[in-house]
Amino acid sequence: MRVPRLVGLMAADARESAAKHGLLLAAPDRPDFHLIVLDHVVRQYPLPGMWIPRDAVVTVWFELGPGEGEGGAGVREPRRPGPPDGGLRQELDEPDSEVGASR
Repeated sequence: MRVPRLVGLMAADARESAAKHGLLLAAPDRPDFHLIVLDHVVRQYPLPGMWIPRDAVVTVWFELGPGEGEGGAGVREPRRPGPPDGGLRQELDEPDSEVGASR
């Protein structure tokens, strides 16, 4: 049996499609998967079109809902000031080091 495309479907529709094809669904990121209705599937494995036996498990992952997944990832925008334009910068020794000090 070929795996149906579940990516883009809401959770309820993904469960219905899987059942219609004789497949089971697992959602490791959502322990309350059986209660989820509106969240959309963003990834699945095995991929759509692959051959698997009837009653096999297809794993799906969902988009993050409001208030989920915050923190820990850090800020992604570039910080200012950036490096100066043009040319390579030479790394200089500290002014008081014995190697680079001039007296």
